[in-house]
Amino acid sequence: MSIKQNFATWNYDSDLSKKNSLALQSVSVENVNLKKELHEKLKNVSCDSFDDNLVKYVECRQMNNLGIAGLPTEKYTEFNSLVSEMQKTFATPKLCKYKTKPVPAPEVDGATGQCNLDFDPTVINIMGTSRDAAELAHYWKQFRDKTGRLVKNKFARYVKLFNEGVALSKYKDAGEYWLRIYDQPNFKDTIESLWNQVKPLYKELHAYVRRKLLVKYGPEVVFEKEPIPAHLLGNMWGQSWANIYDITLPYPNKVQPDITQELKDQGYTVVKMFKKAEDFFLSLNMTRMTDDFWQNSVMVRPKDKDMVCHASAWDFHDGKSYRIKMCALVTEDDFTTIHHEMGHIEYDMLYSHQLPFYRYSPNPGFHEAVGDTIVLSVKTNKHLKRIGLLNEDYKDDYESTINELFKFGLERLTFLPFGYLTDLWRYSVFNGTVSEDQYEQSWWKLREEYQGLQPPMDRSEDDFDPGSKYHVSSNVEYLRYFVSYISQFQFHKALCTEAGQFDPKDPERMPLHECDIYGSKKAGNLFKKMLSLGASKPWPEALEVITGQKTLDSGAILQYFQPLYKWLKEENKKSGTFVGWTKGRHGVYKSDAELLQAMGNKV
Repeated sequence: MSIKQNFATWNYDSDLSKKNSLALQSVSVENVNLKKELHEKLKNVSCDSFDDNLVKYVECRQMNNLGIAGLPTEKYTEFNSLVSEMQKTFATPKLCKYKTKPVPAPEVDGATGQCNLDFDPTVINIMGTSRDAAELAHYWKQFRDKTGRLVKNKFARYVKLFNEGVALSKYKDAGEYWLRIYDQPNFKDTIESLWNQVKPLYKELHAYVRRKLLVKYGPEVVFEKEPIPAHLLGNMWGQSWANIYDITLPYPNKVQPDITQELKDQGYTVVKMFKKAEDFFLSLNMTRMTDDFWQNSVMVRPKDKDMVCHASAWDFHDGKSYRIKMCALVTEDDFTTIHHEMGHIEYDMLYSHQLPFYRYSPNPGFHEAVGDTIVLSVKTNKHLKRIGLLNEDYKDDYESTINELFKFGLERLTFLPFGYLTDLWRYSVFNGTVSEDQYEQSWWKLREEYQGLQPPMDRSEDDFDPGSKYHVSSNVEYLRYFVSYISQFQFHKALCTEAGQFDPKDPERMPLHECDIYGSKKAGNLFKKMLSLGASKPWPEALEVITGQKTLDSGAILQYFQPLYKWLKEENKKSGTFVGWTKGRHGVYKSDAELLQAMGNKV
């Protein structure tokens, strides 16, 4: 992507105006036409003729692998328009309030006719804090009615164009095109193996949480052996369950630190949270944020324009412009998100000296893992005390340790199956295994199989729930996040060992979950050694630089959560809790008409 296109994309994402949309389309076409000209000049040239000139060789290979840019201009413009339209639909829904007035609106069960709620942050906050199952089901359905359902036809056309585009570069389908970035022929098998290592721990956590939700909501809402209803997990997509820790905590009488309240009590602003994140990276001998970063990042939601609030980090590839865009609030979640996004910027700056075609990570999961590796230190009580967000008098003991690992497990462990199945679903769509009239059914089949979740009500093929996920509507490959969640624990283990805060030969003396690498320049320099490589080495070699091994491994994440795993197995056995899940009761019908008929028969 050209520098000019980077800025045009930034302008559109931070202000979803028609003017910016047209400007982005114009620049995109201009950029792709330039690529096509170069491709035309090189199409009959063997790239091997440049093997004595690395720069020309790599540029030749890139120009002969246009991907979607190989489409005719009209179709390429249509493809970009479809993605922009789907993205805007996701970013701008207005949802109807739930039963705050006696007269419901006719178009939505439980609605009031006041259809002016922003999804982010208003409805996101409701999904995280409400404990009213009917209210949660209302917003769960509303969001999907106003997003995914509206873009199903656009998505089907997008799939067709995507496959056409990558076929011009000799790929079977868009799934194969995405998987090329991992550069391993059996990478899907590797991911399945990594998931199977963690699956027993996930199933124990799932069983425990389901039992707690059954106690909270009763057998009319939660079913003892079935998949968990997806709307009850504190998150619109059921990908993180951290927001329901208060009703599922192993030791609820143990006082829990409230970091969000502490941030507010200490007068933190969003800018101060960004400064605190920068301080962590500087303590590791990493790089200071640029003037452009502080002047032009969008840190809070503007009042006068629509924007894509999904947090993101931007490298404009001009050597000086690096920015973050998000709609941050003063909360613990956003405090950690800022560290995550700043990790992207650090990575971008550290490989900026490389040749242009090496200025990215060798595998997109590594880019996602950098900031999250830092978060593993930021969330420790040791670090929170260090920066004054946790009282020095707070004492760790067995019960508090289990509570803290449990809360973090609700965030990290519960994401893994979702991070895997999202692209597993798209691969099956791209390769034609799943047709347009099977989108919804196949989506919920995977969510039941891998996550043990079911929808809160019956669905139909007129629904399109995967399209209610930002990354699906925005053409963003998602497997990177699964890879990130595995590799960040490998990185953390290696950096903690380098910092002298973890001994692999005696893991119980200084547990991995207690390590805080803040201030360790040894750890920081090791991290920098890997990050500064960019894509100049294959990802297994980059991984070896920091961990000493060339393969992804779930061992580190299991080691991190070992005390919790032991506790969950004992607790579930003691309580006689069923581990696993049977088939869920909510199905997917062929159409709304068939669904309505079935509902009528049930009355």
